[in-house]
Amino acid sequence: MNTRLAMPLAASIAALLASAPIQCRAIEPLDTFSARIGGYITDFDTQVRADGETRAGTDVDLQRDFGLDKSNTVAFVGLTWRPFDNHEFGLSYYQDDADATRRISRDIEFDGTLYEADSTVRAGVDLDAYDLYYVWWAANNDRWALGPRFGLVWYRMRLGLDVEIDSGGNRIDGAISETVDADLPAPSIGGSWRWAPLDQWRFSADVGYFSANVNDIDADITFGRIGVEWFPWERAGFSLDYTRRKISADAEASDFAGNLEFVDSGLRFGLTYRF
Repeated sequence: MNTRLAMPLAASIAALLASAPIQCRAIEPLDTFSARIGGYITDFDTQVRADGETRAGTDVDLQRDFGLDKSNTVAFVGLTWRPFDNHEFGLSYYQDDADATRRISRDIEFDGTLYEADSTVRAGVDLDAYDLYYVWWAANNDRWALGPRFGLVWYRMRLGLDVEIDSGGNRIDGAISETVDADLPAPSIGGSWRWAPLDQWRFSADVGYFSANVNDIDADITFGRIGVEWFPWERAGFSLDYTRRKISADAEASDFAGNLEFVDSGLRFGLTYRF
């Protein structure tokens, strides 16, 4: 989602909330439905190896080797739905992209193509993230709830390298280039907790882990999130949370063969409507 489109919308929602009367009812630990929009201050740390058909590629760090920014601010949207008292579903989405141009200091093999040292290379990354989860609230009380959580984040990642100037100083403007598209499913099994100790405040936490071979990807995934929400109005309020997800994956899929070490973490601030 484009931040330039989402931020004016968020500002309009905030202005609408400011004109609403302050609520006096206590907030519940769980919602029947909620919609959330906001900003995600991302912090990515990515190492990748893209293998060719006959030999392994070079392990590279996208930030160190190509100068891609680790941090960015992007928009996100999210929905939750609890159709039954103890069963909740959630879905969120965000999109991020980055590119940088750097003179590389060593030979790099990427998806079967050699990028020679002293070449000037443009690197680009596009990422779409779809986050789906289900929670069975085994314990559901007036002030707190606890239950097992089953989550799946599906990352669609596009990595590209283009040589702009070769090692001899000749401008070739992308005549040497490679792009790989990788679909990376990141499931997790863990638990969720919600606590509403005060009338307008609610705290939450989620954890998860998974290790398995899924769709030709052998991956280890760890996930954690902790957050706080403030509801000065009965049906609307603000949220702040910190999320961290780490993925270590070896892939032999047709669209991507190699290794990916990927950390997706950051702060999210959102405006929430609930009932």
